Amino acid sequence: MFPGGGTQFIHGADQYLDQISKMVPDIAFGNHTKVVLDIGCGVASFGAYLLKRNVTTLSIAPKDVHENQVQFALERGVPAMLAVFATQRLPYPSQSFDLIHCSRCRINWTRDDGILLLEANRMLRAGGYFAWAAQPVYKHEDNLQEQWKEMEDLTTRNCWELIKKEGYLAIWQKPLNNSCYLKRDTGMQPPLCDSDDNPDTVWYVGLRACITPLPENGFGSNVTSWPARLHYPPERLQSIELDAYISRKEIFRAEAKYWYEIIASYVAAFRWKDMKLRNVMDMKAGFGGFAAALHDLQIDCWVMNVVPVSGFNTLPVIYDRGLIGVMHDWCEPFDTYPRTYDLLHAAGLFSVERKRCNMSTIMLEMDRMLRPGGRVYIRDSVLVMSELQAIAAAMGWVPALHDISEGPHASWKILICEKRL
Repeated sequence: MFPGGGTQFIHGADQYLDQISKMVPDIAFGNHTKVVLDIGCGVASFGAYLLKRNVTTLSIAPKDVHENQVQFALERGVPAMLAVFATQRLPYPSQSFDLIHCSRCRINWTRDDGILLLEANRMLRAGGYFAWAAQPVYKHEDNLQEQWKEMEDLTTRNCWELIKKEGYLAIWQKPLNNSCYLKRDTGMQPPLCDSDDNPDTVWYVGLRACITPLPENGFGSNVTSWPARLHYPPERLQSIELDAYISRKEIFRAEAKYWYEIIASYVAAFRWKDMKLRNVMDMKAGFGGFAAALHDLQIDCWVMNVVPVSGFNTLPVIYDRGLIGVMHDWCEPFDTYPRTYDLLHAAGLFSVERKRCNMSTIMLEMDRMLRPGGRVYIRDSVLVMSELQAIAAAMGWVPALHDISEGPHASWKILICEKRL
């Protein structure tokens, strides 16, 4: 249906990826480069072909009634969500992506003092790469030259280094530290952001025309290579806000062990390997232990790790592990199309969120996101289970309540629901 990678890549997506690898061998797909953002993703061939190279690509595009790019991507089993470069920060933390890619993504990066490119810079990991394939409009070659000059000027002022340019494809690298920023002439635009501007605060935060400085301690820039980074407690674990100060690495490892044991039991008891899971969401992801367990148990799926705004922002840790995720408020709709997820997992979500909004609001949004035949696993306090069971039955789901491994008198239970065809 998408021969060679759709219309976006004339010689096919595989050859295009080979070209990027030859231009900048240090990109090392699947090893050094594990998490990629693809902007204006077309039919998501870039992300689909990168999956073969062991790279997780989050494909984003605006809601477009003519193209439905994100819906195409999710139907193909490629990670995607609706997102747009506009007036607010995207719901991803600073230093999230090892590579940001824009091929004909219809974004004017240089407008408004380069505010949109500065947002890309915020999300790009220190030492990460920005690949820009300009729109080849042969009739307007002069316009393209002008656009290129503006882009060169802006990226130089942002301290990005142009590593290679071939035809319409250019690849820049973000600096590893602040030394270039500090050497710039006084008054040079764009300025550095104020020290009180937290680059990881993203929920309903407006864009700012300033350069996000890198942490002086180097956190975020020196993640280990894949697959070691999935299990190694990242340095940013120490800088995120948590209600634990000393034993963070122990908490990280304990969460990983906890979820591995639980998911191993799910795989055995509920035959997850036979369920043809592909698009999975963890609605309260913590450090991403659920997603890591699915990877270790060789379930062929990807996980959207959602970190609710009502709790601690653990998203930087999730990205440092080589996973993807997003900040979200479950009292609002999630930015995806209907019927796009095969499995929704919610552990400890409802007992927290019910203080903020009606549980039926969240359940109805789950029903919208879940494809017919999809499953929901809710692990939560017994205090919310009877109400959740009633809501599930009212929506036409088939609910079944199970005890957890601690037995029938434990304070938590598992509600498993199926959305029948």
